[in-house]
Amino acid sequence: MNKHALLSASGAAKWLNCTPSARLEEKIPNRTSNYAREGTLAHTLAELTVNYWLNNISEMDFENQKDELVASEEGQEFFNMEMQEYINDYAKLITDKVKAAKEVCEDTFAELEVKVDFSKWVPDGFGTSDCVIVSDKILEIIDLKYGKGHRVEAAGNLQMRLYALGALEYYGQLYDIEKIRMTIFQPRLSGVQSSDEITVKELLKWAEEVVRPKAKEAFEGKGEFAPSEEICKFCRAKEECRARYDYNLNIFDESPDPLLITPDEAAAVLTKAGDMRGWLDDLEDLVYSALMKGEKVNGYKIVEGRSNRAFADESKVVKAMKKAGYKEALLYEKKLITLTQMEKDFGKKEVAEILKDLIIKPKGKPKLVPESDKRPEMQINEAVIAAFDEN
Repeated sequence: MNKHALLSASGAAKWLNCTPSARLEEKIPNRTSNYAREGTLAHTLAELTVNYWLNNISEMDFENQKDELVASEEGQEFFNMEMQEYINDYAKLITDKVKAAKEVCEDTFAELEVKVDFSKWVPDGFGTSDCVIVSDKILEIIDLKYGKGHRVEAAGNLQMRLYALGALEYYGQLYDIEKIRMTIFQPRLSGVQSSDEITVKELLKWAEEVVRPKAKEAFEGKGEFAPSEEICKFCRAKEECRARYDYNLNIFDESPDPLLITPDEAAAVLTKAGDMRGWLDDLEDLVYSALMKGEKVNGYKIVEGRSNRAFADESKVVKAMKKAGYKEALLYEKKLITLTQMEKDFGKKEVAEILKDLIIKPKGKPKLVPESDKRPEMQINEAVIAAFDEN
């Protein structure tokens, strides 16, 4: 169970929609990132913290294990009070859910880091669910998303549904489950929480009619490529994928009008080119990597970039300036650290309590987004236009 699943739950949006991508990704080395390392640390801390909140471990055990975690290489690099506060919010969410469920069903229990096996529908399909709560006729899957760059919705979430299938395959043999609730919690996005529900009958129908045939195609490397902004975003083959290359080059094949275009026509191009910006960045990364390996690429080369002058040794700079007769106080300038840095250093809740009304959030500039964006549409009036023009 320690190996990486070819058809993983986290990659379901790729291989269920673009079935050949799973085998294509095998050709590309799986590289980790600091975001992934930070996320792994956060999930380890989350499991430890929730176990403490659920009284599964003593306070002494919690503190000792936490000290070891903080002292680890990842802990020294990524842990701060802000992370602990976010994880406390996650722990509170789970304990509140367990408490509420126990008021209805005394036998309610929660299990953490649950290995789920959905290989009945997906060849070699398995994964790890952050938390599973089992109560009378309801099974709830909870997933912690520690990232802050991308909002993930629970509604129709393919990863969560596969986790639900695996959990149902195990717990359904022991309990009479009728409904499954799937909850995603993103504490760094203002505590965003979204949930979706599905009956066991609906879930199994989806598994048989959608998952099983698509998983078979994906496992065999068959089917049609389906490049898009969302599907390609987290694909390891996105830089070198021929299907994505052809898709983006053919976007503008339609004959343009000979005269002026309308805003609707411009919007149509923007919609089609949603992946174009990211694709161009990925192509640049591909060419850059090749050149840095010593390979030749027609039309491009590596040059030394611009750099800014810097002090070789700041302490010696201060000594030299003082020796020349300049006062040390004149060599420094005081600058308040950012609000984000304060929250990282001292804790988000602590800073909010101390500063209270001194923290403001000005309205952001009007921004162009697709209609599918979850944010409410801005009502444009003369005041908004005037404020925008001033900037």
